[in-house]
Amino acid sequence: MAEVEQYWGTGRRKTAVARVRLIPGGSGQFVVNKKTIEEYFNRPDLVMVAKQPIELTSKTRDYDIFVNAHGGGISGQAGAILHGLSRALTKSDASLRPVLKKAGFLTRDARMVERKKYGQKGARARFQFSKR
Repeated sequence: MAEVEQYWGTGRRKTAVARVRLIPGGSGQFVVNKKTIEEYFNRPDLVMVAKQPIELTSKTRDYDIFVNAHGGGISGQAGAILHGLSRALTKSDASLRPVLKKAGFLTRDARMVERKKYGQKGARARFQFSKR
């Protein structure tokens, strides 16, 4: 059995992780956790965010894209897919790197939720002070 050439990219955003697999010569299908991307996100803005790298490079019909996303919420997962898809595209075609880099898709967004501190209600919020 012949091994099909495929490209992998791992994307992260907040606490979400997405493993993106590109298979060249496909019909352009985009599958996230065994559902179509529209069915999985059911919000057009998140579908647009996740598809940005493939549409920017005009490679929409060139690849089949399969994604395993877990952790975080759907917004973080959409950002993780964007990051992973950009990484996989650069592995498939190195000439796309400057375009994706200029758009900021290859940069890992390091913003995370600040941890809750002991003796406090949250990360910054204190318990209400009572004088008496």
